[in-house]
Amino acid sequence: MSKPDELLVAIAATVESEQSNQMSLTVVTGGTVITGRLAPEAVWRQRVSEVLDDSDSLGPFSPVFAAGAADRPGRAEPPTHLHFHVARILQGSMGIPETGGMYRVALTDVSAWTVGDFSYSDR
Repeated sequence: MSKPDELLVAIAATVESEQSNQMSLTVVTGGTVITGRLAPEAVWRQRVSEVLDDSDSLGPFSPVFAAGAADRPGRAEPPTHLHFHVARILQGSMGIPETGGMYRVALTDVSAWTVGDFSYSDR
């Protein structure tokens, strides 16, 4: 999608302005289905920073995410990305990872979407 869906941008802006991570969304991007909850960018960056900070080998990357976290709230321009928290990539009848991951998806790369997250079954 060269121009992001205006409704999807409005959803992302609402998540940003309300500082809420309760909005569930499923998107198709590059042929991949990602399902989970949206988080404000600042919250997402802070969580990624914390995860990296706990890693011996990836700890040096933590400040890259933490530095941008404080700069995001209250920004005037519309969001350019969706920030998924507790999300899974759906493949066949399973979700990867099982515990949920942190994904950042450019709004311009979303080719289809729906409100809500899809369940998966390993049966």
